[in-house]
Amino acid sequence: MSIKIVVLAKQVPDTRNVGPEAMTPEGTINRSALPAVYNPEDLNALEMALQVKEQMPCSTVTVVTMGPPRAEEIIREAIYRGADDGFVLSDRRFAGADTLATSYAISCAVKKLGHVDLVFGGRQAIDGDTAQVGPQVAEKMDIPQITYAEELLGVSDKCIRIKRRISSGTEVVEAPLPVLVTVCGSAPRPRFRHAHLVLKNRHLEIPVWTADDVNPEFDRLGLSGSPTKVKNVDSVVLTQKDNIRVENTQEALNSLISNLVTNHIIG
Repeated sequence: MSIKIVVLAKQVPDTRNVGPEAMTPEGTINRSALPAVYNPEDLNALEMALQVKEQMPCSTVTVVTMGPPRAEEIIREAIYRGADDGFVLSDRRFAGADTLATSYAISCAVKKLGHVDLVFGGRQAIDGDTAQVGPQVAEKMDIPQITYAEELLGVSDKCIRIKRRISSGTEVVEAPLPVLVTVCGSAPRPRFRHAHLVLKNRHLEIPVWTADDVNPEFDRLGLSGSPTKVKNVDSVVLTQKDNIRVENTQEALNSLISNLVTNHIIG
């Protein structure tokens, strides 16, 4: 048995190094000013996809990302870990896309691949924290979705069984294929690179698809297809102003909490 798997991945700015130059005047991220990393939960999604492939060895894992040409680095990184192939969606007409335009472009690319059985993606990206792109891709592809996946419990060419994280604990769900699954950071840790895959693929040329390759409605791409607009961006720097020494007594702790609530610092 074999199935066709797609993993949605994103190269994101390293949010540990955000400064005033991180945003453009238009309110979008100035990606060239920040170091780029593989979105952490997308690595969890890749790991779950590779676990499916281990259970169904003839399956294929294709990684898709949208971004500038340098985003090919994460396709190569995924191949080092066991993915079969991948490509970058890169075109100036994709620039400035919000979640609606991004999910539309990605769904067009996945549809171009033909019939796909499983689509995996991270729960959310650390540069936006919206958790919207995965579910929106599922809607545009008209397939079921499982969100907040934490553990792969079983898979066949007909259905997948997943343990997912919810606010009150976990639940087990089953869905027929094709289905899109978003994976959270509490899922199993991603595997490391394979040395022989690094040596074999370090000079591999990664295909680049432009907007013309995915046959979209062009007015639904980029800024023109993005109804979300950033009105204003403030750079907030937290500095220490006061030090308060609190005795280790219940009365002192109650007084501190009362003061914090009164001054609207918490609560």
